[in-house]
Amino acid sequence: MTSLKEYLRRMPERNRVLILSVVVGMCCGLAAVLLTTLIRVIHSGLTSWFGSTKDIFLYLVYPGIGMLLSLLIVKYLVKDKIGHGVTRVLQAVSKNESRIKPHNMWSSLLTSALTIGFGGSVGAEAPIVYTGAAIGSNFARFLGLSYKNMTVLLGCGAAGAVAGIFKAPLAGVLFTLEVLLFNISMASMMPLLLSTVSATMVSYLLLGQSLPFQCTLTAFNIANMPFYAVLGVFCGFVSLYFLRTTLWMEDRLARMKNPYLKWILCALGLGLLIFLFPPLYGEGYESLVPLLNGVDPSYEGQTVLAGLMTRRWSVPIFFLLILVLKVFAMTFTNAGGGVGGTFGPTLFTGAIAGFVLARTLNLTGLEVPEQNFVLVGMAGLMAGVMQAPMTAIFLIAEITGGYDLFLPLILTATISFGTMRLFERYSIYTKRIAMRGELLTHDSDQAVLTLLRTSQLIEKDFSPIKIDATLGEFAQVISESVRDTFPVIDGTGRLQGFVSLEDVRKDMFTRELYDKRHVFNYMHSFYEYVYPEESMDAVMRKFEKTGAWNLPVVDSGRKYIGFVSKSKIFSAYRQELRQLSHD
Repeated sequence: MTSLKEYLRRMPERNRVLILSVVVGMCCGLAAVLLTTLIRVIHSGLTSWFGSTKDIFLYLVYPGIGMLLSLLIVKYLVKDKIGHGVTRVLQAVSKNESRIKPHNMWSSLLTSALTIGFGGSVGAEAPIVYTGAAIGSNFARFLGLSYKNMTVLLGCGAAGAVAGIFKAPLAGVLFTLEVLLFNISMASMMPLLLSTVSATMVSYLLLGQSLPFQCTLTAFNIANMPFYAVLGVFCGFVSLYFLRTTLWMEDRLARMKNPYLKWILCALGLGLLIFLFPPLYGEGYESLVPLLNGVDPSYEGQTVLAGLMTRRWSVPIFFLLILVLKVFAMTFTNAGGGVGGTFGPTLFTGAIAGFVLARTLNLTGLEVPEQNFVLVGMAGLMAGVMQAPMTAIFLIAEITGGYDLFLPLILTATISFGTMRLFERYSIYTKRIAMRGELLTHDSDQAVLTLLRTSQLIEKDFSPIKIDATLGEFAQVISESVRDTFPVIDGTGRLQGFVSLEDVRKDMFTRELYDKRHVFNYMHSFYEYVYPEESMDAVMRKFEKTGAWNLPVVDSGRKYIGFVSKSKIFSAYRQELRQLSHD
């Protein structure tokens, strides 16, 4: 009896992708439900019994325990880096042929549940995106799909994960198009849509039909549009602060090589921040409920600072501090061994930014709907930090039911995105990998160059000759070679230069010179060298600079490896471009 795997392998690849997109979507929906449930159960078990002020001192301890558990699982069980999930998905597409290790189908889910459930101030969205992408990638690899369709299924997994955790199918598709995939055709839209719908249906069936964020909005008033424009500018600058502070802190904390010492420092810092500002605990979404419904938040018995929130300006100042410190809490969590993403903190910080601005305007005598600004602020910060305005607009509309606020959502998200782009070309997910030349973009030419690997294009059929070899010895090498360029090496294998057939053509037929002349008499120097792991974009710049047709490839010690040629690159470029072209 033919196995299911063999049956699917015989099926046309396009049909396999459609079937797998539904299966991947359902699996991602289940993963999203599982992660959401685990976080809720852990969080409830740890805090639901709080009844007195002294209980809040546990905020100093809980986050560190979750970070330590995640650190130990990653260090001794997973033995691989799994943080920064969305960035790692981008790297898998650009540097690893869309292959993601099988353990990522569960490792990010488990560790992020522990991190966030115990109070780590990060989001569950990036880990679930990494989990979903891993599901799609491994399903595709199991059935031997091509790189093109493996990438599509990876995108289906990521889209299904977003759709499942937010119950937002359209936002899942837009997230994949704007943030993850550089290029996709209309024919490949069908798998993405099937995946997101499947994941959303699973989420609705298991979690009910309630929206992720229940809110009470006021009717849209066109007179408030100038204030939404101001919110867009404010969100743009908050986005700039969010991105740059995050990267700056990560760089500083990365200098600490002892993971346990780093955990102690980060656990203390995070615990203190949450003790003083309880909304920083976990994802913080519970703290947004009163803000989204126009209710004044109360933290009586939850923080030692509650008594200070009685004066007129104390509430916006309190939340402004939360806005500023959320970045620190998030970075402490990730750097200290926790696993989580920036997606959730971006939404949280955007909501706080909207509330702070709205409350400030109201305290100055103006009248704006605070809950509307909270909702629109989420889209504004997401558009700036993630540089994904379409995803921001439709995600916020889907998860809150705020379709009546489309105009403010569009205006604020667009202005925030434009403000951010004045200062930062890349998003928080892409900045680091873009600086390394590993980022795929919507530019097909640049995308192909990013996908090409220098190490895979090295030609090794050139015949090296030692620098002190005689012309007679060189003539023997020439007679056995299929190339007309000869790399010259010394006794240790280090590349010294090259000799072309044209250089010795006249002398090689004069036998009297065979013992009198040597290779170094004909040798030319190279002006540029190529390294095996160098990006193809950098290699092409070296070709343009030198005008050469072939460039030598050497290791870090300048030992000869081979050559890379323009003709081989052009041939590989055409082949890669055909693979990227979707039907």
